[in-house]
Amino acid sequence: MTDKLKQTVEHIGIPRLMIAGFLAVIFVTAYITGMSVPQLLSDSLVRVGMNGILVLAMVPTISCGVGLNFGLPLGVLCGLVGGLISMERGFVGFPGFFAAIAFAVPLAVVVGYLYSVLLESVKGQEMMVGTYVGFSSVAVMCIFWLMAPFRNPELIWAIGGKGLRSTLTLGNYYGKVLNNFAVFEIFGIKISGGLIGFFLLFCLLVYLFFRTKLGIAMLTAGANPVFAKSAGIDVRRMKSVGIIASTVLAAIGIIVYAQSYGFLQLYMAPLMMAFPAIAAILIGGASLQRATILNVIIGTVLFQTLLTTALPVTSRVIQGDISEVARLIISNGMILYALTRSTGGK
Repeated sequence: MTDKLKQTVEHIGIPRLMIAGFLAVIFVTAYITGMSVPQLLSDSLVRVGMNGILVLAMVPTISCGVGLNFGLPLGVLCGLVGGLISMERGFVGFPGFFAAIAFAVPLAVVVGYLYSVLLESVKGQEMMVGTYVGFSSVAVMCIFWLMAPFRNPELIWAIGGKGLRSTLTLGNYYGKVLNNFAVFEIFGIKISGGLIGFFLLFCLLVYLFFRTKLGIAMLTAGANPVFAKSAGIDVRRMKSVGIIASTVLAAIGIIVYAQSYGFLQLYMAPLMMAFPAIAAILIGGASLQRATILNVIIGTVLFQTLLTTALPVTSRVIQGDISEVARLIISNGMILYALTRSTGGK
């Protein structure tokens, strides 16, 4: 019995057991202090759905051997451009949401390919270079946001009539279209079938992709490049496909995130988007060499639930407004902890 328990603990991973135990303490504390546990769970599920595809975007780059995609802001910026074009054209509701994706995906394919060419020239330093590429691209796009030829008065600054605003509301376009679709309630917990279902749909698509010939070739190239090359697999092409897929998923992920949040945020807002996604997948049990859909789901649930529930419970217990301080401590502490678990969190 002891050996079986030990094997179970090793399989799940001590870090995930610790976080799950901490979450249990938070929910018990919330119940004791009179907070609504179903409401906390409902909010957590929304956060899981809105961040899930961004975490999923890490799987292709890890699987193809590039490692963690610190250049995620590249895909995020493509998604923002797609969302803006959809708003400029006046699309609303689900047509506006899918139009944003349709505009963003081709741009993400092109940007992802160019990004893959850059990373191919810096083999072994992909994550470091990706970090700088992500940061610099966000800074360069700040110039684009000021010079972009958009004319919709809801998008541009009222004074001067040029340059995009820093925060754009999606209420009149495609805000919360997934959140408000197929909503049902179980034991007082509201579940958005549209938001969670969209996330799980993409998890299924990525899972099925890695069961195809191309997906298996990508996994082989990432696991053992020498063997893959001897088997006739173009390792460089597999890495390019993985980076493009990650960039496309990031573009779609930020559109899902924005519609759930209700706003598009430009300028420096996308700067740190990669770090919560990286933290989530590492906490879920992924390593620098291997990541699965289960790692994505577990990591997103643990990270986002902890982030969502810890702040209000902490504020209630301490009886003071320390929400911003607690948010910084918890979010950055989780990210730092996850980055030390890069071997899979065992």
